[in-house]
Amino acid sequence: MVFIITVITLVPMVLAFAFERESRINLISDVSREGGPAIDEDRLRYVGPISLPSLMAKKFDGRDLKLGEVLDDNDFYTRYFITYKSGDLNISGIMNIPKGSPPEGGWPVLFLNHGHIDTSIYTNGRGLKREQDYLARRGYAILHSDYRNHAQSDKDAENEANVRIGYIEDVINAVYAVKNSDIKSLSKEKFGMLGHSMGGGISQGVMVVAPDLVDAYVLYAPVSSDAVDSYNRWLSHNEGDLDAVLSKHGTPSEDPEFWKNISPRTFFNRVQTPVLIFHGTEDESCDLEWSYETRDLLLAEGKQVELVEYNGAPHEFINNFVDFMERSAEFFEDNFDTL
Repeated sequence: MVFIITVITLVPMVLAFAFERESRINLISDVSREGGPAIDEDRLRYVGPISLPSLMAKKFDGRDLKLGEVLDDNDFYTRYFITYKSGDLNISGIMNIPKGSPPEGGWPVLFLNHGHIDTSIYTNGRGLKREQDYLARRGYAILHSDYRNHAQSDKDAENEANVRIGYIEDVINAVYAVKNSDIKSLSKEKFGMLGHSMGGGISQGVMVVAPDLVDAYVLYAPVSSDAVDSYNRWLSHNEGDLDAVLSKHGTPSEDPEFWKNISPRTFFNRVQTPVLIFHGTEDESCDLEWSYETRDLLLAEGKQVELVEYNGAPHEFINNFVDFMERSAEFFEDNFDTL
């Protein structure tokens, strides 16, 4: 009787282990098929819908990019309210499209990812207006996604519980929406990405999920590439969001594999394009040390990365803003010239 009970108890455990291993192997195969470097099996510790590896295996279908109301019209560019589809969600945003005759192949497109702004006060296109303006005047088309749950975008009730991983999906789909659009003035192959703070974390997610999607990344005072740092700095003190996350995923100490597999640094071996990081020494929000670690981990994987420090600069650059923009524009130009 004891033997029979033991066998009955072990069978589900064995089947669960076999299923988990099969799911892991299938996911590795899916990622390889979708393009980009394969994931080493020992890096794929968590198999589930809320993980970067699951996004790697996803087929993205960004589409239906629509230019809506003209929000501004100056001598250099026209600013539009836009919408596009990200999966089943309708996402809002803005586009600045330069005036004049576009270069052969269309205006290069930069995707700007804003930092955290409470959704209750966020408005369309908010967060990087100086950068949007400067780079559009330099001859780049700018797409700034609002992300799900922001401005006029559709709502995702599970967004906070899913540690906002859907923002990565929305940004990737923004790129595909441009690729699939019939807007002839936009390039369908020259793409760059700039992300500030949380948007820098989203950009890091994009660079490992879809390594060949854009040609260069600028990370502006970014969050850590380790999701546990963000958990400790912000989420652990946010009672409402914390309860939603913990009920599904647990703390980093309770389920370290989940947290490793939503951390971009776990998959830095997949990065394929150059990265330029800017960070101020007096950043009151995101630690400069986080950017040191991100740089060093990318270098350890043999990736092309540079970190520019601005002495005395806060989280949003003031005195160094023009230098930051000039270096960023030149960085994008240099990498587009190699295409």
